[in-house]
Amino acid sequence: MQLPESVTLVEVGPRDGLQNEARTIPLAAKLQLLDDLAAAGHRVIEAGSFVNPKWVPQMADSEAVFAGLQRRPGVRYTALTPNLQGFERALAAGADEVAIFAAASEAFSQKNINCSIAESLQRFEQVMAAAGERGVPVRGYVSCVLGCPYEGEVAPAAVAAVTAELLAMGCYEVSLGDTIGTGTAGSMARLLETLLAQFTPQQLAVHCHDTYGQALANILVALQHGIATVDTSVAGLGGCPYARGASGNVATEDVVYMLDGLGIASGLDLAALAAAGNRICATLGRPNGARTARALDARSA
Repeated sequence: MQLPESVTLVEVGPRDGLQNEARTIPLAAKLQLLDDLAAAGHRVIEAGSFVNPKWVPQMADSEAVFAGLQRRPGVRYTALTPNLQGFERALAAGADEVAIFAAASEAFSQKNINCSIAESLQRFEQVMAAAGERGVPVRGYVSCVLGCPYEGEVAPAAVAAVTAELLAMGCYEVSLGDTIGTGTAGSMARLLETLLAQFTPQQLAVHCHDTYGQALANILVALQHGIATVDTSVAGLGGCPYARGASGNVATEDVVYMLDGLGIASGLDLAALAAAGNRICATLGRPNGARTARALDARSA
């Protein structure tokens, strides 16, 4: 299949990237990151998560984040919402769209949100109904599409079943998460061949973690299958709190470098992204996880 001419990168760093941090992140640093990312050209940014702060304390200030961000024209600021209460909070805060999340693995669903896959989908019916009434777009996430820390391999048919449920409920798109980063180009190809027999490429996105260094290869396979929406995290921030040993998301800078090399438009300024990643990493007291950003820094030193 022909590669897409352009790709939308959904920036998940401010939510998925920061939610696992042990130290408290100042509100000002979060707002600076959001502004830096929008200035670099991002058009879809996951700005926060309206979950119980007891479970994800780093997202406890999501209302304040939405209240304080400097909105730029043409940018969608989205939020993760696990239930109707979270949806109502996100809407009151001014989120442009929301996301719900399910898993393709029963064991992961129990560990992550303390219920079965079927129960999790049932919980989302209220969210979907409320979003439909108010005209709020909803995106779906499926975790563990290429492997589970508790069950091992996950069958493509299991991913297809959950994806079908989310789309039937009204999600406009489903993001396929390789939560523990064990996927390979081969397993990604097998998964997408199964899913694309049922769904269109426009209904799917990919969310790859780089635990085994395979994220860029897996994203390239997705592009070759016509997928044109990719979740990325500036500086490679983040991971999954319920997937032991899983390293961070694929770095936005590394994906943009690959896309530039393929002649695929992303609308993003690589130098500005690297600067944004360097700034938040300085706040966190850690090196930038993006290889491209490190290479650019070394070249300009």
